[in-house]
Amino acid sequence: MSEMRYAYWPGCVSRGFTTELHGSMALVSDRLGIELIELDRANCSGAGVIAEHNQELADTLNARTFALAQKTDAPMLNICSTCQGAQSECQQRLDADSEYRSHINETLAPEGLNYDREGFTNKNFLWVLVEDYGLDNLKERVQRPLSGLRVGPFYGCYILRPRHRLGYDDHPERDLYMDRLIEALGGEVVQYDGARKCCGFPVVTMAREVSLRQAGTHLGDALDAGADCLVTPCPLCHLNLDMQQPEAAKVVNRELGLPVLHLPQLIGLALGFQPEELGMRRHIASTEWVEERLSAETAPAPA
Repeated sequence: MSEMRYAYWPGCVSRGFTTELHGSMALVSDRLGIELIELDRANCSGAGVIAEHNQELADTLNARTFALAQKTDAPMLNICSTCQGAQSECQQRLDADSEYRSHINETLAPEGLNYDREGFTNKNFLWVLVEDYGLDNLKERVQRPLSGLRVGPFYGCYILRPRHRLGYDDHPERDLYMDRLIEALGGEVVQYDGARKCCGFPVVTMAREVSLRQAGTHLGDALDAGADCLVTPCPLCHLNLDMQQPEAAKVVNRELGLPVLHLPQLIGLALGFQPEELGMRRHIASTEWVEERLSAETAPAPA
């Protein structure tokens, strides 16, 4: 396998609310031999919110990040589905209009930055694993197969919709990648109704009960389908499904307590890292059940 280097965009949330995501990504990428060139001067993607109020500002901020990535001569990688969606939208506008792109680049010029559409790619970590690294290669690295662990994938909105903006013309099965990755790690995929629906986070400040009901409903559906945990490639989905889980339980009037893992944490477990190394003790919904499940599967048989 050829050398894999990426201009790494960790996003805001992984370095703030969910530092366990940033930490587990560092461990996993190193063990997989993926070199990450962190874009530590890059700014927030705007998460789609800035574009609603000032589209040019959002496009300028993201063009700046793209230009920083291009200075590394490596493709760009992100670990936030919401960032992927917001950045893909901005990239589509910038790439479609050379006059507009030139106008944005004039703003970036004082920093010595310039976004050039030619050859630029920005991929979520999930896409990189399947399309660039390869699930067969990943499977060879597994030290602790996730056998016996029933995992519900939670894709989130922003790497699924709109398909025309997210590379589905070239990669029509991206909406199945998490299922295949779970299987490659030795886990069992749990199908449930909410796997490809919105987590509710985008409306949490405007319609809190609606948001919590969405999250609680998805968690309940996964539990009813027999899931031991969920896994998501989006830290904002993680905030609504994990951090808000106690409040969501009150809204849907049922006990939940379903662990929600970040994608690099699930991979890290299969690669042999311990839960504490992956920051799993930081979660609101206890991950002890996942640990017990895996321990039971890997324990030696009685003599």
